[in-house]
Amino acid sequence: MANEHILVVEDEQDILELITYNLEKANYKVSGFPSGEDALKALPGLKPDLVILDLMLPGLDGMEVCKTIKGNTKTSDTRVMMLTAKDEEADIVTGLEVGADDYMTKPFSPKVLQARIKALMRRGEARTKVEDGVLEMGDLMIHPGKHEVKIDGTTLNLTNMEFKILHFLASHQGWAYTRSQIVAAIRGENFAVTDRSVDTLVVGLRKKLGQHSHLIETVRSVGYRFKDLSQD
Repeated sequence: MANEHILVVEDEQDILELITYNLEKANYKVSGFPSGEDALKALPGLKPDLVILDLMLPGLDGMEVCKTIKGNTKTSDTRVMMLTAKDEEADIVTGLEVGADDYMTKPFSPKVLQARIKALMRRGEARTKVEDGVLEMGDLMIHPGKHEVKIDGTTLNLTNMEFKILHFLASHQGWAYTRSQIVAAIRGENFAVTDRSVDTLVVGLRKKLGQHSHLIETVRSVGYRFKDLSQD
C-alpha cells in the first residue's frame, strides 16, 4: 500500500470516525473535516490523493465544494468521491456533472468503500494523457495525430465527432461520463446538442467498431464509458 492521503468531509461525527478508522486500518493517511469550508481551506496545503465528500453538509454543500475543487486549476486533478444519502438519479448525475469521479450512497459497507477507493486510485494512475500519442489496445489502434482508427490493420471510416468521442472515452478507460460531459470535452460547453444526438453518435460508432462495440459501455442513468481493459 502506497499510503495515499485521503481527505474526508463529513459532518456526522460517527460516520467520519467510522470512515477514518477503516481507512487508517487499511494504511491510508486520513484527514477529516466536518464542513466544506474547512476542507477547502486545508486542501491546498494537504494535497490529498482523494476527497470523500458528503453531499449534505452545513453551509457550503457537497456539490459546491466539488465544483470549487474541480474549478480550481491547482486542485482540479484531485479525485472526488461523493458519499451521500441521496440516491436519486438526478443527484448522482448532477454530482458527476460538477466533476465527481465516483459516488457511493449511504448506508455503505466499509469493505465496499475501500474496494471503490482502490479502483478509483487505480483508474487515476492508469488514466492516459496522450493527446499527441497513440493508443493501442490489442488490435485496436487510435492515432490522434493522423485522426485514424484501425482494427487489426484495417482503417475505420469514422466521422469527426465519432473519432473525438472514441478518443476521449478510450483515453479515460473505466471512467463514466454523462452526455453533457462528453459534449463539453469534445466541442466545448456552448455547443448545442441533445442527449439523443450523443446516443445516435454512439450507436453509429458501435456499428463501425463491430466485434469491438462492447468496449463502449452504457452506464445506466449516467452515460457512457470505455471498458476498463486493466480488469480483464
